[in-house]
Amino acid sequence: MSLAAHPVGLARPRAVLADLVPGAAVRDAALIVAGAGLTGLLAQVALPVPGSPVPVTAQTLGALLVGASLGWQRGAAAMALYLLAGVAGVPWFSNGSAGAGGASFGYVVGFLVAGTLVGALAARGGDRTPLRTAGTMVLGNVAIYAVGVPWLMAVTGFDLSTALAKGMAPFLVGDAIKIALAAGLLPGAWALVRRIQR
Repeated sequence: MSLAAHPVGLARPRAVLADLVPGAAVRDAALIVAGAGLTGLLAQVALPVPGSPVPVTAQTLGALLVGASLGWQRGAAAMALYLLAGVAGVPWFSNGSAGAGGASFGYVVGFLVAGTLVGALAARGGDRTPLRTAGTMVLGNVAIYAVGVPWLMAVTGFDLSTALAKGMAPFLVGDAIKIALAAGLLPGAWALVRRIQR
């Protein structure tokens, strides 16, 4: 690669996993649709939580993996597509719920924020090692709760402590499991890519 392609003083942008797939425009469109579809598919893995209007789902893992794998722009676009298509009637929110007025909808909006944040961190190497990936995923989960919990309060009238008890605390163990999965999957994918490229 010549110096002219990356002038001195300008940082070379890092790749995310999706950047390794050839064919820019078609690739990007396909990856955005696939990212939204994966999140919708994982949303169907949903378990009710007694006393909470918010179910435990695997869609959080989908949103975080999509952001990390696609980067912030495609990750944001995939989560926006997931959100808008769900509002338009595609039945891929958890159990077909979380419509625009539902108690869970704030978490879906949080996926857009988290996908963007996690994608930006991944482009800076936040998904290359298990420890970095775990930190990246924790920040993504914080972003989801930062939108989801206030929305839950607004829709249900819960005070902050009740919203945290019903809209965050029951999900922390599941989040830890999802973070552990991501911390194995993403660095493992990078290790495989490095082996293939040798």
